[in-house]
Amino acid sequence: MAAQREWLEKDYYEALGVAEDASADDVKKAYRKLARENHPDANPGDPSAERRFKDVGEAYAVLSDATKRREYDELRRLGAAGFGGGGRGGDPFGGAAGGFAGGDLGDLLGQMFGPGATRGGPAGRPRRARRGSDLRADVHLTFEDAFAGVRTTLRVTGDGACDTCGGSGAAPGTSPVRCETCSGRGQVTVDQGPFSFAQPCQRCGGRGQRIESPCATCTGTGRVVKPRQLTVKLPAGVKDGAVIRVAGRGGPGTDGGPSGDVLVSVHVAPHPLFGRRGDDVTLEVPITYAEAVLGTKLTVPTPRGGTRTIKVPAGSTSGRTLRIRGEGAPKRGGGHGDLRVTLRIDVPSRPSRDQKRLLEQLAELDDTSTRDAELLGGVVRDG
Repeated sequence: MAAQREWLEKDYYEALGVAEDASADDVKKAYRKLARENHPDANPGDPSAERRFKDVGEAYAVLSDATKRREYDELRRLGAAGFGGGGRGGDPFGGAAGGFAGGDLGDLLGQMFGPGATRGGPAGRPRRARRGSDLRADVHLTFEDAFAGVRTTLRVTGDGACDTCGGSGAAPGTSPVRCETCSGRGQVTVDQGPFSFAQPCQRCGGRGQRIESPCATCTGTGRVVKPRQLTVKLPAGVKDGAVIRVAGRGGPGTDGGPSGDVLVSVHVAPHPLFGRRGDDVTLEVPITYAEAVLGTKLTVPTPRGGTRTIKVPAGSTSGRTLRIRGEGAPKRGGGHGDLRVTLRIDVPSRPSRDQKRLLEQLAELDDTSTRDAELLGGVVRDG
């Protein structure tokens, strides 16, 4: 992963309100809190909230990734030092550039001073294409929809091409013109002692073109933050907490780079009867004391809307789980999990007169001598 030039210009720790030594959990908690507070759905018509939502998402994308965060911290440290001889052994890079997250000095110089920076002569590499940013969205499903799979439409807010100018940045009826300063290359060569740097042209911003009549909507950037609709197909059996990646539907890339992705977080509402354990579906069924002792047959519902009859063996205890094969959630590779039925003996809190009479008769027949002997024996041994 290459470091990004804009990392020097942005303080992602400040954007999330966390310290530079914050743990990954602290970063995640701060992001979730700020994302909820600034989500466009919670702040309709508030462009500043949309900008904050975008900023915290961009900060989280860097600080939640260990490799990106390490590169970001190192790049900020080098940038703060100003490359001014503060390094070890006279190396103005502090000896860090050669091992910068697995890159080399050329890679680091290219990120700090523009593509094409070298140790002794000019270079003319073109601007590096950059992938667009990932966007995030949330979808809330019922248990039934998650079980069966569903196609739904989401509202996603992020960078997009300006509709007024079609992404060119130029006012309607005009076009960008070739930059005279860099002759359309997007770069100018600057000599600094032993180094020659091919820096982005200041006049055109490294684009090789200038916009003489900027678009009023996007102020010449060609991009605006805007909401858009995204249709997503969620697979059958999707779990609560899953993240579905929709490739190529995120923020647009720059300089010919590919678009980012949309990461859809799935939230599944609980069901009054069923639960999930991996690909298995769980169900608790109350049975009477007599049914547990004598055994019985139960007709239970299934997640797909039907019913199945199961046999409860005589002598079943509370907490025993019976398995119905193939009645669970759909699996990614095909097939289904199981339906796991857990028995719970239902003890009446207010038994009727007849129930009490029969239970008293049963109590007279119960043999508790073995239990009492074991308990008393244990007391004696402990004493």
